[in-house]
Amino acid sequence: MPASSKGEGDDLILPFKFEVADIRGRLARLGPALDTVLKAHDYPDAVAKLLGEALILSATIAGTFKFDGRFVLQASTNGPISLLIADFTTDGSLRGYARFDEKAVAKAESDMTISAPVPRLMGTGHLAFTVDQGADMENYQGVVAVEGATMADCAHEYLRQSEQLAAAVRVEVGKVDGNWRGGAIMLEQLAGASAHDRTEEEAEDDWHRAMALLGSVKAEEMLDVDLAGGALLYRLFNEDGVRVYEAAALQAKCRCSAARMETVMASFGPEDLQSMVVDGQITATCEFCNAVYVFDPDKVASQNAQADQDQTPKE
Repeated sequence: MPASSKGEGDDLILPFKFEVADIRGRLARLGPALDTVLKAHDYPDAVAKLLGEALILSATIAGTFKFDGRFVLQASTNGPISLLIADFTTDGSLRGYARFDEKAVAKAESDMTISAPVPRLMGTGHLAFTVDQGADMENYQGVVAVEGATMADCAHEYLRQSEQLAAAVRVEVGKVDGNWRGGAIMLEQLAGASAHDRTEEEAEDDWHRAMALLGSVKAEEMLDVDLAGGALLYRLFNEDGVRVYEAAALQAKCRCSAARMETVMASFGPEDLQSMVVDGQITATCEFCNAVYVFDPDKVASQNAQADQDQTPKE
């Protein structure tokens, strides 16, 4: 059924389920949130696009797990983009960061085939997917090699190897009127006994048809500002009676703060602090959101000395 009242707008995750097949999924739409994260840095378009894909994948795949905390997608490679981090929290907050060699990226962009950005820009390495539920809970991590032409290919390999899920993901990230947008649809074939009295053969037919329909969606549909998520799902899967559930909001939000930066400063000794002083002040920049924090060196040194004194056992 179409859901014009649900899935309208941007920056959301929209869960859905087929009514006559054992398949569920999630649609993600990112607009201003993605644009905010990517424009915080002056990334080349090729870098921004891959980071955008990682961000929307992290938000989409995280729904596979039932947890409260963070889901982090991190790629470490030997290519022009050596580090890619997409950080999603279950309250809907997103942040991301890329480390890259500007000259190597420019060279790769000049002769890069659009169909294979991952090997051109990332080379070889590994991709880690981490579920972090906080200090009192053990982290869960799956690691796969960076393989395939696209970030979606890498995600497929992770879902197949680490989670042993029959899943398919379609991802698009691009600029619309100068602003970054992203869309993703993930399908999961539900394991176990059929909820719809489908035979094994019918279930496989359902799955192959759903994947074919997912493959038919156009990039412009995924990024269309005026096409609601529920309407897109209905357009694709109406024959299976797609049911759309309540959307969850997404937002660009970093966890940095002056207090957190002060904690980092407290880990440095006097000589290290002195080496950071430029024009009479210490400047710290968040790698994720590019926010700048300025500290008085004398005040930081005094606070650190007092903290050390407080921690020294009294005789």
